[in-house]
Amino acid sequence: MTSMITLMRAGMTALLIGTLASCGGSVATPTPRGAENVAVNRYIWAASLDVLDFLPVQSADPFTGVISTGFGTPPGGGTAYRATIRVIDPALDARSLQIALQTSRGPVSIETQTAVEDAILSRARQLRIADGGL
Repeated sequence: MTSMITLMRAGMTALLIGTLASCGGSVATPTPRGAENVAVNRYIWAASLDVLDFLPVQSADPFTGVISTGFGTPPGGGTAYRATIRVIDPALDARSLQIALQTSRGPVSIETQTAVEDAILSRARQLRIADGGL
């Protein structure tokens, strides 16, 4: 889990350095589409990875805000889940998070999905407070 966050921070740092480096100088270099703006909330992103750390991450793209996981079983649970998480806005707000949870039998109940969303948003607020954001 810590290595995933470290990788994410390294990627964002590289993006920032590349963006700043392209600001100076007279030669314009083309910027890949979407690389000029990372429009996801970093606290929701990190909280999603924290809360769902029992799920193996198959892909994570901070530029589109999509995290896809494989099946995993929560500690003390007997049902395997997989998730697709979308962080669609830079605001620390419930509207910034979209999550789709599934079992091998299909989508989970709305209560389960709401509980996971609430856990992610609570963790995101904890991370923001710990970061001195409030």
